[in-house]
Amino acid sequence: MKQFIVLLAVLPIMLLFLAQFSLEQQNSKKIALITDIVYAAKEEAKQEGGFDTEKLREELADALGADPADIIIEAPEIHSVKRVETDGSRGIIKYKVVAPMGEVNAGKKYLGIKDSSSYGYRIESSAPSEYIGD
Repeated sequence: MKQFIVLLAVLPIMLLFLAQFSLEQQNSKKIALITDIVYAAKEEAKQEGGFDTEKLREELADALGADPADIIIEAPEIHSVKRVETDGSRGIIKYKVVAPMGEVNAGKKYLGIKDSSSYGYRIESSAPSEYIGD
């Protein structure tokens, strides 16, 4: 009987581990998807001298099922960064993309955690421009 009582006490805690593992798998898939989309957009941006931010925002929103207004993109627009700048330096496209992740902790209510924060996945990098110009 005491083993049954211990099982009743431990089982809900063990189920939280299973729920957190499942949530981590979902978030890992989201991160991989975000990374792939941003990488493809970066390769296009290298050719065109900047990002098509609206297209990138729509692709991320469609893939994640998120509101486009929640996606933050800080990047130069198309044809704004040339391969060689006017001062002779190399044109570098610096960009930052933050996409919402949703839930990151399973069982917050069960554990009594009150967290109203919103979490996002951030990619911040740079790439050399290959855009020669008009």
